[in-house]
Amino acid sequence: MPIRVLVVDDEPIARRRVRRLLRLEPDVDVIDEVGSGGEAIAAIKQERPDLVLLDVQMPDVDGFGVVGALGAEHMPPTIFVTAFNEYAVRAFDVNAIDYLLKPYDPERFRSAFQRARSHLERISSAEQGRKIRALLEQVLGEDRTSAALADRPAQPMGGQAAMPRTRFLDRLMVKHDGRVFFVKVSDVDWFEASGNYVRVHTGKVSHLIRETMHHVEAQLDPSMFVRIHRAVIVNIDRIKELQPWFAGDYVVILRDGRQLKLSRTYREHLQSRMHRFA
Repeated sequence: MPIRVLVVDDEPIARRRVRRLLRLEPDVDVIDEVGSGGEAIAAIKQERPDLVLLDVQMPDVDGFGVVGALGAEHMPPTIFVTAFNEYAVRAFDVNAIDYLLKPYDPERFRSAFQRARSHLERISSAEQGRKIRALLEQVLGEDRTSAALADRPAQPMGGQAAMPRTRFLDRLMVKHDGRVFFVKVSDVDWFEASGNYVRVHTGKVSHLIRETMHHVEAQLDPSMFVRIHRAVIVNIDRIKELQPWFAGDYVVILRDGRQLKLSRTYREHLQSRMHRFA
């Protein structure tokens, strides 16, 4: 099904440019475009778009006012668009998918839209999973289904107490070439220690963040990520297989073919995790 998009900007030229870029994307339906925050609130309530491209500064109600009026929990996935970079952290606080700083080029727009597309696909998959669980509960009964599907409580990583799920790191704020944008943690393939920084690998792209591996690990959901080396934390969903190497060592093969060394210190832990999620 096409992604239903609402475009919100008080400048007609800006709206036309967004529509022109959206026409280059497959499976997109621009259901409406509006020029004010008040119109945006009404359109979101009535049209229920899958994605909103939302200008920040508008004459009546600004972009954050739109989020406040609807409530962040009821707001569709949103890409904020503005000429002012001082709103980036605030956008992060209201769970923006990305933050486009005007003027942006087509490549940057496409990157933001692909991030939104991936987010929507995960939402769809999660919803499908809930439907399957509900069906199993009808067939098997709730107790048997829970026993069959529930994992053991996640083991804390790095010897630290497990954090409540609602507090796990959900996204990273990344700066690149003067731009600020967000990376969903679930989009990360693996983290790699790099001196006083951590390199974040997502597909063919990587970003450096000024952080320690210890601090990053403490914020990650242990049901999603596992440490395989003192310098590497990997997304469990990206692991394709384990292969024996020389002298009893192993390598972890990711779905994109990349090979990462598995430290003996972490081998047993990883193997037990792989059996859990098999």
